[in-house]
Amino acid sequence: MAASAKRRKEIELALRLLAPHTPYFDAEQIREAAAAPHMRSLTAQNAVRLTLLAYIRHTYTDYDKLRDEGLDKDSALYWIQDQISEKLREWQALKLLPDSNYSDQ
Repeated sequence: MAASAKRRKEIELALRLLAPHTPYFDAEQIREAAAAPHMRSLTAQNAVRLTLLAYIRHTYTDYDKLRDEGLDKDSALYWIQDQISEKLREWQALKLLPDSNYSDQ
């Protein structure tokens, strides 16, 4: 069943607030995934946050390649943090940037 118009509007607003410079194509993919039935129990903002991070991880990083090469989840996530942070900065998703544990030194 499709997400309600109210839910879609909440998702759109959450995406604009969390990552205002997300390109149109990427935003469409993120909105669709955040509106999926299994995300209904989450607030729109949490659904968008989780979807946005997963989308970036699988679309703009080497995460899947690293996992295919045998790295465990945590190790792969460690190696892609800079790629994720770069995309979050580009999309002005400043609230989602990781803490100083992953910042440039």
